[in-house]
Amino acid sequence: MKVLFINGSPNRNGNTAKLAAKVMNGRAYETLDLVDYRINVFGQKLAGDQFAKVIDRMKEANVIVIGSPLYWHNICGSVRTLLDRFYGAVSKSDLNGRKLIFVYQGAAPQKWMMDAGEFTMKRFASLYGLDYLGMATNDAEAAALSAKLG
Repeated sequence: MKVLFINGSPNRNGNTAKLAAKVMNGRAYETLDLVDYRINVFGQKLAGDQFAKVIDRMKEANVIVIGSPLYWHNICGSVRTLLDRFYGAVSKSDLNGRKLIFVYQGAAPQKWMMDAGEFTMKRFASLYGLDYLGMATNDAEAAALSAKLG
């Protein structure tokens, strides 16, 4: 099983990465830090865009864990831009059958903020054929999702 962690946090070893590591629970995984990739916003045609490289890495994985800190009451910009770029560029068959886990954490999130993040990821998974296993916002949820991976 090849697992890819897409880290949306600018802090490579911050709380988002630590929570993802708890989901992995000792399993081998690869990390893709979005800060290392230039992903243009939807509609931009600027030179140097690396969106295709990120998609290629996702296609190689059996399990995709997307991690986002909670900024401004929602998913961070780097993850939001990645999701936005899927529109029209990726078909359902490209990622069909892969498992998706969402790691989402913040200093003092309110329930509606967490619900909005979960809604987005569930919808994203359904549009692109991913098997959404759930969202981890704390250690207990991370352990439960780790158990789902077998």
